[in-house]
This record gives sequence, C-alpha cells and structure tokens, in this order.
Amino acid sequence: MTKTDPFQPMDATTRAQLNDLITDATFAALAVLRPDSLLPSVSRIALATDDAGRPVSLISTLADHTQALRANSSCALLIGEPADKGDPLTHPRLTLHAIARLVPKETPEHNRLRARYLSLRPKAKLYVDFADFSFVHFDVQDGVLNGGFGKAYRLAPDDL
Repeated sequence: MTKTDPFQPMDATTRAQLNDLITDATFAALAVLRPDSLLPSVSRIALATDDAGRPVSLISTLADHTQALRANSSCALLIGEPADKGDPLTHPRLTLHAIARLVPKETPEHNRLRARYLSLRPKAKLYVDFADFSFVHFDVQDGVLNGGFGKAYRLAPDDL
C-alpha cells in the first residue's frame, strides 16, 4: 500500500533544526484574520524568544495586526527564509499556529521580556518604551516544519 501521509517522525537532527529556526530568527511573517472582514492578512514582524525559547515580539498597538489580534488572538507565524541561491522550496521553514497574548506593561513578565528582548535586539532600545508598543507572547499550539523538499514534520506542543 502506498503511504499518503507526508509527515515523518521527529528525531534529534530535526529537533535541532527546529530549535535553530526559532532561536536564530530575527523576523517572521504573522498571519491574522482582519476583524472587519475575517479575510487573512500577513505582516512582517520582529521576532525574538523569551528565556524558555518561546516566540515573542514587540508590536505597535497602532498596527493593523495588533488590532486583529485583539479581536481574535488566533494567529500563525512563518519563520525561515530561503538562502540567496537554490530553489526556495528546498530551504527549511516553520509554521507555528499560536494564540497571541499581549503582555501588560509594568508587570514582572513585561520587565523580563523587555530585558531579554533588548539583549537580543539592542536597536529596539530606540522604541521599546514608546506608549504604543507592547510585547506579545505567542503561545504555540502546534506547527509544521518543512525541512526542505520531502522533509515534512507535524509538530505537537511538546516538540517545541
């Protein structure tokens, strides 16, 4: 019988690739649903990780994607970019399905994220304390890792 499920089991090499994609990423594509029409919308955002390696970002409350997340916190992140050469489909990329959680200012979590974020993205010091900026924590529910042509993995929360 022919196998129709394209997903492979996770192994140590795949877990390392997954970890590298998340920790090395400086940006991601954020997919949200527009609150006025429920049409999808995609924005490029800066990306970092918290102390546990979970994805976070610093976003402006003025941005359309922030308004969309306030209306519906379900979202997706696409991490990974093709290299300068070769077929873009042979390069690894990671889709994370998540629930976005805006972190209130002047909380211990905000202070921890601020310190961590600035250690990873020092140029953000220029705007991190602007009134319209806040941190968002992406609580990953599951994901899909495409490690290159013919290398697909379905991820459970404990894989991340």
